[in-house]
Amino acid sequence: MIAMDKNYDPKIAEEKWQEQWNREGVYRFDPQSAKPLFSIDTPPPTVSGSMHIGHAFSYSQMDFIARYHRMKGENVFMPFGTDDNGLATERLIEKLNNVRSKKMDRGKFIELCLATLEKIRPDFVADWKRMGISADWTIFYSTINDHCRKISQQSFIELYNKGLEYRVKAPFMWCPQCQTAIAQVELKDVEKESKLVYIKLDVEGSNQISIATTRPELFGSAAAIYVNPEDKRYTKLIGKKATIPIYNRNIPIMANEEADMEYGTGAVYQSTFGDMTDADWAKKFRTEVTEILNPDGTLTAAAGAYGGMKTGEARAKIIEDLKPWIEKIVPLKHAVNVHERCETDIEILPTYQWFIKYPSKEVMLAAGAALKWHPEHMKNRYDNWVRGLKWDWCISRQRYFGIPFPVWYCKDCGEIILADINKLPVDPLVDRPGKKCKCGSLDVEPEKDVMDTWATSSLTPQITRELMKDTPAYNKFFPMSLRPQAHDIISFWLFNTTIKSLLHQGKPAWHNVMISGWALDPQGRKMSKSKGNTIIPQEMAKKYCADALRFWAASSNLGEDLPFQEKELVTGMKTITKLWNAAKFVASSTEGAVAKPDALHPADAWLLTKLSKAVNASTEAFENYEYSKAKIETDLFFWRVFTDYYIEIVKDRIYNPGNYSKQDADSAKYTLRTAMLAVLKLFAPIMPHITEEIYRIIFTMKETIHKSGWPKMDYNYDKEEIEGDEIVKAIDYIRKYKSDNKLAMNAPLKEVIIGQKLSAPMADALKATMKIEKITFFEGRDPTEIVQ
Repeated sequence: MIAMDKNYDPKIAEEKWQEQWNREGVYRFDPQSAKPLFSIDTPPPTVSGSMHIGHAFSYSQMDFIARYHRMKGENVFMPFGTDDNGLATERLIEKLNNVRSKKMDRGKFIELCLATLEKIRPDFVADWKRMGISADWTIFYSTINDHCRKISQQSFIELYNKGLEYRVKAPFMWCPQCQTAIAQVELKDVEKESKLVYIKLDVEGSNQISIATTRPELFGSAAAIYVNPEDKRYTKLIGKKATIPIYNRNIPIMANEEADMEYGTGAVYQSTFGDMTDADWAKKFRTEVTEILNPDGTLTAAAGAYGGMKTGEARAKIIEDLKPWIEKIVPLKHAVNVHERCETDIEILPTYQWFIKYPSKEVMLAAGAALKWHPEHMKNRYDNWVRGLKWDWCISRQRYFGIPFPVWYCKDCGEIILADINKLPVDPLVDRPGKKCKCGSLDVEPEKDVMDTWATSSLTPQITRELMKDTPAYNKFFPMSLRPQAHDIISFWLFNTTIKSLLHQGKPAWHNVMISGWALDPQGRKMSKSKGNTIIPQEMAKKYCADALRFWAASSNLGEDLPFQEKELVTGMKTITKLWNAAKFVASSTEGAVAKPDALHPADAWLLTKLSKAVNASTEAFENYEYSKAKIETDLFFWRVFTDYYIEIVKDRIYNPGNYSKQDADSAKYTLRTAMLAVLKLFAPIMPHITEEIYRIIFTMKETIHKSGWPKMDYNYDKEEIEGDEIVKAIDYIRKYKSDNKLAMNAPLKEVIIGQKLSAPMADALKATMKIEKITFFEGRDPTEIVQ
């Protein structure tokens, strides 16, 4: 007798199967296998608390594709790592331990970070396991461990030796809150209210010029005033000097074709530095640089009486002091660059930083074009980012926790000394170079900065590949099959990985990229703790189950943002229940009957033709990363064809086999079992737990459904399909008639008139299904008369 529990309990079953999959190594990658390889550059989530709903959304979508390829018989490489050397992790460590990194000994803080990560990482990763993510958990990395530190430092040394990295003191973007340099990709535009202050300045020769600025607090570093050479208002003033009030600084008025004649007065004052345009112009026109800002965002002594003040405070004070020179103040709303991590207004500070030289834009655009984008329109985000790039990649950060640069500086001659590549990883604050400088000196200064976290995360293809060193699979990993990720980090992770891959290997790191959208709140808004509109996936999984949450994640097209709708989880639970009940009926009806009969009953041929179409449509959808279409196709077949109609049509042959030939009875059993198992396999990538439970427990299969082979169907019975569709129309009509007349569905009918002639087996099937005594065919008419 087939083992069947009365009810399915996902709370018990999901944990049970996750543990069993782990014991059996169901998702373990086999580096010795000769099967086709499908390698995934799995996104390493940032260790910053716990899985959020966006993780559950996008990682489930990635997992749908991984599970499909595994069922196809491919050797799926799906490692898992955590990104835990960035600012977000550092902030989490500070919060959990109630400390501030800048107020601690650096070594002690690093020890605290590593110890805290070891403590919290297992619970963090467990959230992904509970979602049924089919990663190979034995292939694991942390972007701060020795393996990743070594690869990241190797990358730095290789690119330096290629002449693709440089260190320079230059004005660059700086976060006063985090007190570190940041890259262009870490900027976010926020619209803020400000004031455009119009100030009249004296110009030598008894002339005057008016400027308009939002940053008068930087007057102490004023270096020049620029006017467009086409602006006839100021032609006669070019070459003269203007006086900055309060400071009595005399600065030149210079011609600059980039000066916007329509903004403000058309005369632009350049400080050092209000923004990166100031920095660009200072370099272009070689103006004097006055360092006006401290790393914490306060003004330096060069600001005079305003030294030590924060910029906002100084701005208000100097506007008050400038009243004799102010012509007017205009309220202004404009986009301000803020640090995307803390939303602090960025400043421009001249500091020593390390940079990577970008390839030409043509090369970067060609690399994007070489990828297969899913969905295709996401390539536009990559292209737009590349076209808008202005500066090289700043990879140094003034933080405590991160991967150190493998660099020392000779105190005698300033030479850069690189670590021995065979001794990596190193920490220059602890380790010594182990060799003399070219000048013969042993006196060195260690580099104190650490690398930007993206300088390491951009190496995930190399990081995971090196975990397979000395295996037959090692040389198969480049390019990888797939990079899955969300659309908001195309300019972060995807772009930076492409850059590293181009600079190291000369081509992109993957064949395909799969871009997911965002999970939004029920009103379609971005979720945030401050808005109080976050959805906790752990709570939803507890209230419903992981499969129901995955079912919701499959309800949007790839790349689309999806408002969270709890009703979709309710639908998922209904689908789970329907699968369970249908499978129990099929298993109890078909035990021992698996062989295909010599001839199929026409109703069975109809069903298998519909099944073939559903299988082929789902297969094509998964091949094109259209998991939502695959779900829809499977859903429609299961609900609208298999359970709504076919099971009702076939019941009489199951319950009353003596009224039929053995061939027709066996045909019913074969078709029921074939269709039910195929449905389970079609649903398996999306709902892995319920499908495994049914496959192994109800159908007593010895091996997992997740390696059982993707279904292939080639049934094509045109005549029977047409006949079956006519039966469905008749059933719909009769069901409506019975419902309208308040009759039970099993209430007998004396006669039904049908406009399409049916074969005898199909007519008998309709009679048995709807309890009809007689069917009369009247060609060219729909069912028009029912006699009770």
